[in-house]
Amino acid sequence: MSACQSTQLKAFNTFGISASADHIGIATSIESLLALWLEAMKKHHPVLLLGGGSNVLFTKNFKGTVILNRILGINIQESDAAWHIHVGAGENWHKLITYLFKQQIYGLENLALIPGNVGSAPIQNIGAYGVEFKHVCEYVDFVELKTGNSIRLTANECQFAYRDSIFKRQYKDGYAITAVGLRLNKKWEPILTYGALSQFSREKVTPEQIFDAVCEMRLSKLPDPALIGNAGSFFKNPIISIELAYTIKSEYPGCPQYPHDKHSVKIAAGWLIEQCQLKGYAIGGAAVHMKQALVLINKGNATGQEVIALAAYIRNKVAEKFNIFLEPEVRFIGSTGEIDAVECIS
Repeated sequence: MSACQSTQLKAFNTFGISASADHIGIATSIESLLALWLEAMKKHHPVLLLGGGSNVLFTKNFKGTVILNRILGINIQESDAAWHIHVGAGENWHKLITYLFKQQIYGLENLALIPGNVGSAPIQNIGAYGVEFKHVCEYVDFVELKTGNSIRLTANECQFAYRDSIFKRQYKDGYAITAVGLRLNKKWEPILTYGALSQFSREKVTPEQIFDAVCEMRLSKLPDPALIGNAGSFFKNPIISIELAYTIKSEYPGCPQYPHDKHSVKIAAGWLIEQCQLKGYAIGGAAVHMKQALVLINKGNATGQEVIALAAYIRNKVAEKFNIFLEPEVRFIGSTGEIDAVECIS
């Protein structure tokens, strides 16, 4: 357990928003995590658990303790059919993939370059290019902060859905994810359903080719947070009725749509924003990225409130044109904890 010398949060959120906390602590073990939480409780502090800070927007200064989860460790076991990987919540997600590649363990290549740490993956059920975290998850370990009790949920018990899980509801407050278990089949099968990946031959493609293609696609569209502050995809891809999808497709034949279930279709939020001519649109220091309209960027000194104003403007414009109401994928953090992002921009 250790404390940061600074109480500034700019370095701990990829949006690069200037905000502060009353106290910042670093947890490198479950024991230090519990000790930091107890210390905060004694001070009557609200607590915010933070991983890589890649999916948060600080809307105000945080009036409490921020605990940075830096619990590390990668343990690999194998069965006849699969690799079983136990990973500490503080490990970097992309670095985990590159580490496993060196061990010739494949299956995460479609999820390459997703920013953030491993502990955030189950909360959001992260996904990209036809693969979601739920497809590779075996279990999630977390701790109840008040009692110190460790709990393990199987993938089925995590109630994974599109950018959703039980960790956004039942185990949201007072719990901290400490590790995840991944199951990667030894018999590798490529997932080639999205984007440029569909051009590959199933019989000939290699994991390395998919990994390289995914990295290339992401780097061509998504700005490096080290250079331009952003939180990746700002909005969820909306799930709409088949009827509405058909209406839009008839007017815009090139509209990217993907089957969701028998009653609904997933439509690309970035495409909707682009059709509203909003690439490059700015409010203060916050702007819509010129290469990928789904990404909102910090041009330099954007405030959380400017990002909210921009997101609200985008939501209104898309609703006016398509009768679809976008919802943020990014978590909004207020002065004492997470706040309702949809409410903020409605």
